[in-house]
Amino acid sequence: MAHLKLDIQKISRCRELAESISIPVEEMIKAHTTIAIERTTLRLIGVNGAVKRNGQWYPEVNAICDDLHTDLIASEKGNLPLSRGVLHYFVNGMIQKKMTPAELGKAVAEKKVNLLKLPFAPDSEIRALAKSLCEKGRDWVISSKKYRDDLRKEVGDKFDPEGKNGPLLYVIVATGNIHDDVTQARAAAQAGADAIAVIRSTAQSLIDYVPHGATTEGFGGTYATQENFRIMREALDDESRKLGRYIRLTNYCSGLCMPEIAALGAVERLDFLLNDAMYGILFRDINMKRTLIDQHFSRRIIALSKIVIHTGEDNYLTTADAVENGHQVLASQFINERFALNAKMTPDQMGLGHAQEMDPEHPNVFLLEIARAQMTRDIFPKSPIKFMPPTRHKCGDIFYSHLMDAMFNFVGVLTGQTIQLLGMMTEAMHTPLLQDRWIAIRNAKYIFNGARELGNEITYKPGGMIEKWAEKVLNETHELLEMIAKKGMFGAISERAFAEVKRTETGGKGLDGVILRGPNYLNPFFDLL
Repeated sequence: MAHLKLDIQKISRCRELAESISIPVEEMIKAHTTIAIERTTLRLIGVNGAVKRNGQWYPEVNAICDDLHTDLIASEKGNLPLSRGVLHYFVNGMIQKKMTPAELGKAVAEKKVNLLKLPFAPDSEIRALAKSLCEKGRDWVISSKKYRDDLRKEVGDKFDPEGKNGPLLYVIVATGNIHDDVTQARAAAQAGADAIAVIRSTAQSLIDYVPHGATTEGFGGTYATQENFRIMREALDDESRKLGRYIRLTNYCSGLCMPEIAALGAVERLDFLLNDAMYGILFRDINMKRTLIDQHFSRRIIALSKIVIHTGEDNYLTTADAVENGHQVLASQFINERFALNAKMTPDQMGLGHAQEMDPEHPNVFLLEIARAQMTRDIFPKSPIKFMPPTRHKCGDIFYSHLMDAMFNFVGVLTGQTIQLLGMMTEAMHTPLLQDRWIAIRNAKYIFNGARELGNEITYKPGGMIEKWAEKVLNETHELLEMIAKKGMFGAISERAFAEVKRTETGGKGLDGVILRGPNYLNPFFDLL
């Protein structure tokens, strides 16, 4: 495969800067939990039901944590609500009531048991049972991972993080109805798709609970729920066996329920999760602290499950000029890599994102896109890079749109990308129909097959336009990371360091769900993961 001549020392320096940027953030993370992490803990020990409140089904974990949080504020213990963690109260309830997690979860959510009105067992007894329950939760994730890995071996799997087998054909479904999504996903797999992404319903990332059960009414996508994960995974397992090749499943692990989605994705055997350190901050205005704390815990679960994450750097180029701001993408990739390493993830789990979003009218735009794509592949050689298609400059001209997608596919196979999200010729018009997806897959298969070995047959001209552009982006990335290291991550974001978006440390949604851990905080998952 052709490679660019890049400054290795500068790349190393960028990684050092990313590490230094992460240190104060990691200290903040270690001192806190969030309401979403506490809910995740309950889910992993077996509380996964729902209770009716105000005429709708509400997850038991939300009812338990919300009521306990409110009751603690109202009591004399209310200086630091939930600072001991939900497990301290819930496990004590199990001891006093002699109930299983599912039984107690239902009783507490229905307000038949008040956890604060029970006598308390000795701390040593509570901690011992909590550890045992969390060990079972960890083992649940591990057993789900083993089932998934065994199926991959059974049916055959071409996935290679370094892209040596050619890019995976990755397509989306987004009808709003999980059962219709299954029909579209099966059709896509039969046409040649290797991975199916179920687009999440619009604005679900801003809902501070995970909807319960199968859903049929999502807008702009389908709700991410445990039952929807199970339904789609079961269908793709069936298709995998029929086709004799493993079909991967993707969903979105971001927003106010990031850790819960990670846990549900792990136990329902998802393969890919969109999980970015800064996406929620920049594009959903979720509080910085809430996002980064939740990000770390979710990635600890993902690391154990060996799910591959996809980061969201492609989004930067939809709000900022793609020609001028490529260095923001690379800087974010370095930061995402560092936070993933801090969460014990390995490089083969880091599907760092980038996109082909430059204005197609820009002179020599094709060369510049090749430069950025090859640079990303070379700097992160062991990561399963995810390459996103052009969207920003698409319009209703389906023929021009299809040509843009073909050029995107050509860059992907030339530069050895791992995961290729296929563009649709009707991208700017409507949610893609079955035939649009079929045409997109046919386009990619033609180009991936016809140019499979091209990257092994060419070299880049030393000092040429492609190499110089990559060098320019790397230099600007280094300068940006130096600035972020001086100002701190929160300060840099407040000064529009990424995607021309400004956020503040105390602003955004979800700050009220950030909880300072007390000296007696209890959650064995932090060690077990």
